[in-house]
Amino acid sequence: MNDIDLTTHSPEETRELGEAMGKLSQPGDVFLLVGELGTGKTCLTQGIAWGLDIREYTLSPTFVIMREMYGRLPLYHMDLYRLDNIEEIADLGLDDYLYGDGVCVVEWAGKGLSVMPPEHLLVEIAHLPGTVRRFRLLPSGQRYLELLTELGKDFPVTTG
Repeated sequence: MNDIDLTTHSPEETRELGEAMGKLSQPGDVFLLVGELGTGKTCLTQGIAWGLDIREYTLSPTFVIMREMYGRLPLYHMDLYRLDNIEEIADLGLDDYLYGDGVCVVEWAGKGLSVMPPEHLLVEIAHLPGTVRRFRLLPSGQRYLELLTELGKDFPVTTG
């Protein structure tokens, strides 16, 4: 399995997908989220946090670039929306987090794909009519192939 496509029909289902990802997360995991405004990036991250046993409410870190939360594993929730160029991303010193022992979720990751770890799970999110969202999960690295195999056991998926 190279990648999977799946659809959620509500914010609750999007959080459930995230929760499943969070439960499967291991130290060093990096999830790169790409999608337009309102597609559910933060909603998915809320579920990932829940799956990591983080019970505080997850907000988008748009104005602070990164929020740290702690549960079964640390969660480093980053948002690159306000950054204008690759140099800004590199200058922030996020490598300690991206290559650390926590779980990194990066919203608006498309702005900095070239400076992200080579092994990651790219999550492309598309907004369909109403509250429907289409997720394409593209793994880079064996770890993420294994994660998708496990995730596919709990969610109806289409493989690519």
